[in-house]
Amino acid sequence: LIIGKYEKEILEAAKKWSIDAALIKAVIHAESSFKADAQSSAGAQGLMQLMPSTQKIYSVNDPFNAQQNINAGVAYLKHLLNTYNNNLKLSLAAYNAGEGAVKKFGNTVPPYKETENYINRVQTLHKRYQ
Repeated sequence: LIIGKYEKEILEAAKKWSIDAALIKAVIHAESSFKADAQSSAGAQGLMQLMPSTQKIYSVNDPFNAQQNINAGVAYLKHLLNTYNNNLKLSLAAYNAGEGAVKKFGNTVPPYKETENYINRVQTLHKRYQ
């Protein structure tokens, strides 16, 4: 586990969006291993690996700024939890594969190995960060 990194930003976002700080840490750990400069081949950026389209929705000017990235990522996670009636598995599936993929498979977890692995990884990390 990675302890103490971006603690202030994580706790601020947890409070602002009423999301468990341990869950935020688990998502950051799974997405970027707490590397603020992380970039994926798909174009996702920063600690919570936000796609440019998501950055735009949440007014992120600098995706590599920890505070902006975490606040936007947690706001998006809160949106997903609201969308899927606090179903964590579906929310994580949408965070990983996109809301379109979840919708395409009738509001179930898409049968993608990467997404299934991602959900398991975040859930395991979530327990460990608690």
